[in-house]
Amino acid sequence: MLLAFVGLDMENQHSQLLGEDKHLLDAVDLSHSSDVDRPRPRYRFDLSEIEVRWDPSTQALWSFMTPTLRPAFNPLLLRDLQAWQNEIGRSFASGDPQLKYVILGSRVPGVFNLGGDLAVVADMIEAGDLDGLVRYAYLCVEILYRNMTAQGLPVVTIALIQGETVGGGFETALSFDVLVAERQARFSLPENAFGLFPGVGAHSILTRRLGAAKAEQIMLSGKTFTAEELYDMGLVHVLAEPGEGEAAVQDYIARNGKRQGGHLGIYRASREVNPITMEELQRVARIWAETALGIGGQHVKVMRRLAGIQARRSTELPAGA
Repeated sequence: MLLAFVGLDMENQHSQLLGEDKHLLDAVDLSHSSDVDRPRPRYRFDLSEIEVRWDPSTQALWSFMTPTLRPAFNPLLLRDLQAWQNEIGRSFASGDPQLKYVILGSRVPGVFNLGGDLAVVADMIEAGDLDGLVRYAYLCVEILYRNMTAQGLPVVTIALIQGETVGGGFETALSFDVLVAERQARFSLPENAFGLFPGVGAHSILTRRLGAAKAEQIMLSGKTFTAEELYDMGLVHVLAEPGEGEAAVQDYIARNGKRQGGHLGIYRASREVNPITMEELQRVARIWAETALGIGGQHVKVMRRLAGIQARRSTELPAGA
């Protein structure tokens, strides 16, 4: 089963899932070239599903998902998101505080992320595997929670949305401090179409930001929202023209870099005023898993059809990604 890696340590995940086919990205040097007399700590990203580059001029780590299976939260991408977070935390633990901004986007044309890996979820539903569903949901929740809290680090997190953002992809986008979206981007929570609900953060985040009634309305509607509509709700912070998303992020950093300390304080205070705990997210995730196990065969067929769409989108990755 694709989810056999859940709960294993990272070395076992690499060996079991990738074997000898690991793709080693060159180390990304996060030290300033002018600091010749100080130790030169390095972030080392051994990833196959995320492209990473470092911009020393703005102290920003640019990261783009490049899934090789499906542009959804498949096991390989989840593994690399964990490793990506671990490496960011490791650098700060070593005493290197240079990083100020972390940006996550996608290299899949027209897609940020299509949400949960529906083929895997459908397999577990048909197998009656509640434990597997819970493990999958908990892993997604752990990654989201670490991002939502910026891992307790003095960094501002930025989501760059340039295409479709569905289900868990939408939930992930909501976990960033700043959401930059190009005008053609679309956002949806379609889980109700196959008897489920968004189980990895949307309920908690949307309720805090918009109120319970509006959050439930969005989750039950199945509606696809435009970037402009979410901007009017306050969920998107920066609107960009098509193809100008990266430039919009760079402009945001240039305009706000000198005020980063104040922004960090606001985001930390917001997490205190409207706290979302890991325990709350896990409780909701377990309800999602139990609900998934109870959906009927017709709903699983719908899920399978949507899984086919996820698989077809994986063939649209640019050559060499």
